[in-house]
Amino acid sequence: MGDGRMRKPVWLKVSAPRSPAYLAVHGLLERQRLHSVCASAVCPNRGQCWEEGTAAFMILGGVCTRRCAFCAVPTGRPEPVDGDEPRRLAATVQAMGLRHVVITSVDRDDLADGGAAHFAACIQAIRVGVEDGRVMPTVEVLTPDFRGKEGAVQTVLRAAPTVFNHNMETVARLYPSIRPAASYGVSLEVLRQAGVYRAGGMGLPTKSGIMLGLGETQAEVAELLADLRGVGVGLLTIGQYLQPSRSHHPVVRFLLPEEFEVWQTEAMSMGFRGVESHPLARSSFHARQLLVG
Repeated sequence: MGDGRMRKPVWLKVSAPRSPAYLAVHGLLERQRLHSVCASAVCPNRGQCWEEGTAAFMILGGVCTRRCAFCAVPTGRPEPVDGDEPRRLAATVQAMGLRHVVITSVDRDDLADGGAAHFAACIQAIRVGVEDGRVMPTVEVLTPDFRGKEGAVQTVLRAAPTVFNHNMETVARLYPSIRPAASYGVSLEVLRQAGVYRAGGMGLPTKSGIMLGLGETQAEVAELLADLRGVGVGLLTIGQYLQPSRSHHPVVRFLLPEEFEVWQTEAMSMGFRGVESHPLARSSFHARQLLVG
């Protein structure tokens, strides 16, 4: 018997990763006791990304303090912050020879700063860990909203990431059912703060990601994109929502690939300078390509 979930269309079906390169990265992450959002969030692109020697690291443990209706990451009481994690992360970045690093995390509402200082420590460790003759990788942070705690965003920004990313995930109307512990307004404010931050007189590129197929309307998506442009977001990912299990929010609709192409064109016409819009797009997929254009 089925589990009641909609059958995936053919364009969303991907083969399970099994290549030697994929297994090598998986083994390295296990040895360094690091979490990867690629696996924790059951990302459909993890095989391709890992085979290319790239990964999105999930710091601050593998247990989230929130229970979002779309997310596969486990919810519960997190373990204490691992002070050695930044060093191990930097060592892994070096071992993989990455040119672009994505650092994200679970929500840590149990911490006074939401984990902002740990983000900063990880960025700094990567910078310190760059060996002579090697190019410093670009560093993208994909942060939680820190519950809007004063100074948290600035703590991360002072460590000088290359890109600041915070996902809106969905339209305002669906927040109570999809992200009940979050606030549409707080998430926009996080991105606004990052967008107005200046380091050396330069604006910091800001980025966000959304999912389609949760029950949103076209007008609501257009309004969300306008709100993102209103706070200065320039980089955007748009992907199809995939239900992790029967206990998560159901897929309301699978959009056709052509519909994602329409949103790509629409977003670019609104002034976004880089957009990844297709059914399998996720926030860290093709992250470096999106940055460099």
